[in-house]
Amino acid sequence: MFHYTVETEKSVEQAVESLEANLKEEQFGVLWNFDLKGKLNEKGLDFEDDFRVLEVCNPKEAQRVLEQNKMAGYFLPCKMVVYKEQEQTRIGMPKPSSLTQMVNDDQILAMAEDIESRLIRCMDKSI
Repeated sequence: MFHYTVETEKSVEQAVESLEANLKEEQFGVLWNFDLKGKLNEKGLDFEDDFRVLEVCNPKEAQRVLEQNKMAGYFLPCKMVVYKEQEQTRIGMPKPSSLTQMVNDDQILAMAEDIESRLIRCMDKSI
């Protein structure tokens, strides 16, 4: 699977707040919290389900990755989504290990796997 997704009984807003707090514990900051539903509605489009896109980054990890291979910067910052589908809130992300396989760099893959495990831990704690 290219992604990791968990389900929670929390609202989208509650899940985002919990995720942000857990990310902070792992030294990841939320650079951007984009309300996709709000933006689509603002543009006159009918989209009913809450859908948030978060871009998250740990500056020290980003520096390590970029110093190893600038091509890995194509996958930065890490993207996470929190959305409602069929009355169920989901928290998900594309797996950094899946994305970085495209740069064919074993050291980058090892870094991505470490970051991925930390992000998964944050997601699991947020449910």
